Amino acid sequence: MKMARTLLRRSGRLLAIASFAALLCGPSPALAVPFLGSAESFAVLGASAVTNTGATTIKGDVGVYPGTSITGLGTITITGTVHQHDAVAQQAQSDAATAFATLAALPSTSNLTGQDLGGKTLTPGVYKFDSSAGLTGALVLDFDGHPNQPFVFQIGSTLTTASASTVSVLNGGPNSGVYWEVGSSATLGTSTIFAGNILADQSITLTTTAKILCGRAIALNGAATMDTNTISNDCANGGDFGTGRSDFGSLGFSGPIGGGSTPVPEPGTLALVGIGLAVLGFAAPRRSGLSG
Repeated sequence: MKMARTLLRRSGRLLAIASFAALLCGPSPALAVPFLGSAESFAVLGASAVTNTGATTIKGDVGVYPGTSITGLGTITITGTVHQHDAVAQQAQSDAATAFATLAALPSTSNLTGQDLGGKTLTPGVYKFDSSAGLTGALVLDFDGHPNQPFVFQIGSTLTTASASTVSVLNGGPNSGVYWEVGSSATLGTSTIFAGNILADQSITLTTTAKILCGRAIALNGAATMDTNTISNDCANGGDFGTGRSDFGSLGFSGPIGGGSTPVPEPGTLALVGIGLAVLGFAAPRRSGLSG
């Protein structure tokens, strides 16, 4: 009888501890995290340098890291903060690199290699270019009843737009995302009006009077070069500069990839699991106590 009661007590303890460990190992709650992380506050982020010529207007932060040089800053009108080789710019570059890798790893839904984007109307999807991508004329991105599904352009090498090209976005919403993952460098031609977030592995060049309304220019290893441009990371509250363009509350089309939130493990969860398993081990029946 004594042995039976001992076994029963120990079995109860084991069951309670096992249940506790299972609870700790369960899925952590999903927390809403911006897909671009801390890079979301930036309109322009360079790596080696940021260079400007002429009167440029920027809504959002401007930063550079690991480079230290921002030239022509005195001719930029900024609604935001300048982060010149500081910890904020460093973290933004790290978060942007993570976003770049995530975008590059997405399975493509359509391959547009060799096709010009001009004259096309596209619906949400992941569009792949094995090498370069070009835009001559007008591109329409129509969310078409699916404002929570992103547009992602995976471009193997360069992105180039011809003069006066346009990217227009229709029927979006607060979670709408438009991302241009560029394998080398991006160049926006004279008077181009662009939309979405350019994440270029190397450099980004905006030629004279090119605009990124509702989006960002982020160069991960090279320079961001501007010349009399307008860039806004949020079209709300005058960020469209009178153009009438909208990002539908999406903060520059920076909506999440994959459903609106990113699962984030609670701090210390693995440690707690380890403690639970250790306790479970200590609570295991010892042979000396069962020898009767």
